Amino acid sequence: MKSLLTRRWLGRKSYEEGLRLQEELVTKKIAGDSKNYLLLLEHEPVYTIGRTQDVSSLGNESLPHPLHRIGRGGQATYHGPGQLVAYPIIDLSLAGRDLHRYLRLLEEVIIQTLAFYQLQGSRREGMTGVWSDDRKIASLGVGVKKWISFHGLALNVCCDLAPFESITPCGLSGVKMTSMKQELEFRNQGESIPPLDVLSVAKKLSDIFERVVLS
Repeated sequence: MKSLLTRRWLGRKSYEEGLRLQEELVTKKIAGDSKNYLLLLEHEPVYTIGRTQDVSSLGNESLPHPLHRIGRGGQATYHGPGQLVAYPIIDLSLAGRDLHRYLRLLEEVIIQTLAFYQLQGSRREGMTGVWSDDRKIASLGVGVKKWISFHGLALNVCCDLAPFESITPCGLSGVKMTSMKQELEFRNQGESIPPLDVLSVAKKLSDIFERVVLS
């Protein structure tokens, strides 16, 4: 069966490069391109914040990495190496042009990806994202232009979590961030675990994305 999804593994890219490619693909789809795209990558260290007047989530101190204000919903977050970023450029008619339903589908993609690695992910009522117990492991921030999606999700695979301490992640006071690596170490009671490969996680997540969102 022909794939409904064109997947692109981009490796490590600057935030500007990832945004430029998203914008190019959104323009193509608005002009009539029938393909649906999933961009998979890691970013160079960067903070982002969405369309909001309230920037208190950035804190009052100088940030250790560059900051970008971008066209998605949501408060401040961090992207960096070891974190899988997925940008779906799809026609949201596939999700009934229902943004809330689309966000729940993205959460389900993450939860099923974690389950493959024998980790339990969960939702929290009234909050967007995925948690492992009381720790946040993945964040979502979506933009829409003429019902074409851009931006997307960030799943902490094996990234350095220290940069999150300079902000209030997603504007959630007191939130603790975690990663797949950290949760696997917790589960194994501190014993060493096999190295996590972001590309391998990206391949699994893209398979689940196609099944959950596009089928």
